[in-house]
Amino acid sequence: MDNRGTRAVIVVGAGMAGLACAVRLHEAGVPVRVLEASDGVGGRVRTDIVDGFRLERGYQVFNTAYPEARRVLDLDALDLRPLASGVIVQGAAGAKARVMLPWRHPLHALSGLLTGLGTPRDDAVLAALTARDLLLPASALRGGPDRRTDDELRAWGMSDRMIDCLMRPFLAGVLLERDLETSSRIFHLFWRSFARGTIGLPALGMGRIPEQLADRLPLGAVTLGARVTEVSPDGVRLADGATVEAPAVVVAADPRVAGELLSEIDVPPMRAVTTFYHAAPRSPVREPIQIIDATGAVTDTLVLTDAAPEYSADGRALVSTSVLGLTTDEGPVRRRLDEIYGDTSGWEHVATYPVPAALPAMRAPYPLRRPVRLRAGLYVCGDHRDTGSLQGALVSGRRAAEAVLDDLPARRAGSLTYVDRAVVRPY
Repeated sequence: MDNRGTRAVIVVGAGMAGLACAVRLHEAGVPVRVLEASDGVGGRVRTDIVDGFRLERGYQVFNTAYPEARRVLDLDALDLRPLASGVIVQGAAGAKARVMLPWRHPLHALSGLLTGLGTPRDDAVLAALTARDLLLPASALRGGPDRRTDDELRAWGMSDRMIDCLMRPFLAGVLLERDLETSSRIFHLFWRSFARGTIGLPALGMGRIPEQLADRLPLGAVTLGARVTEVSPDGVRLADGATVEAPAVVVAADPRVAGELLSEIDVPPMRAVTTFYHAAPRSPVREPIQIIDATGAVTDTLVLTDAAPEYSADGRALVSTSVLGLTTDEGPVRRRLDEIYGDTSGWEHVATYPVPAALPAMRAPYPLRRPVRLRAGLYVCGDHRDTGSLQGALVSGRRAAEAVLDDLPARRAGSLTYVDRAVVRPY
């Protein structure tokens, strides 16, 4: 280990938050060094190539409405492939209902009324809720009372049938929980992003997003296979016993590791999800649309190659299916896929990805901003400091970088008056 860290701010972790922090510091002229314990960048946002298929480490998609992503990423370079602006709700006994955003799909403007998922009043409630979230500034959605999402939907006048048949199965794949105990503020921010943005996949996988950020750092700024075991405002200790000095340290590791390194933070409970990948001779849908499962057997399933053919090297269809919690038992998943798609006996099981810490739980009441400055010279970032999303990870990384930039001149001069300040930006 060399001594370059004596001049560089150290960022522990090369996930989305850590890379966003490092890029902000580098572009402000501050030397930065990222220490990553694993064999690649991205954290939870990684794409593996297995037997010619591009597999995300857990089902993930990109939302173009995230303002921080639009600010820091080159979306054109990602070559995004859009999904349909709507879903197919799969019920029991083969029942299907298509629900589309009418302003994106005029031919399906009456789809909500024709599905039988709810009443005309439910459709009016959903339209009013969506209009409100679209028109109000994000700051207004962050304010006001906070409560469980199911309580919020009922307060708007939505029926239990509409909640159970549409909102609960749809949000299960977003929030990774079916009880709808997530903060209503989080729900409104997410709902606003779905209404405003386009959901899609980078042509070469979600892993292209962290790779794009890493490419903006100087050669050698990211060190892989470097596990940090201790941190302080003055540097870090690595698993091999080496120490690296630094004028400041930002911990951008996943919440569990961050909690082990930093006694000051509370580690949130994490939501788990398991994603199964199957290869089919051809697409059973031939449309890039998400199918959500109202029965709860799975959360959602999608033929990824209907959106991005590049996810398969040999022309076969790649199907992603997710289940809440951790499991390696493919049998129940395959049986449900038979009910959704028809006979899947000719499908190949490519891989299973259990993700124990896919998303921080965001139970109401939920603080939308947690401090990133812990004490002089020591900082933390990650989606557990903001909203549990790609947007939250990127924003928290910028907030941590700006806190470092605020403090660094005085810290280098040897005198720093510590003021705890969370930099709040629009969602």
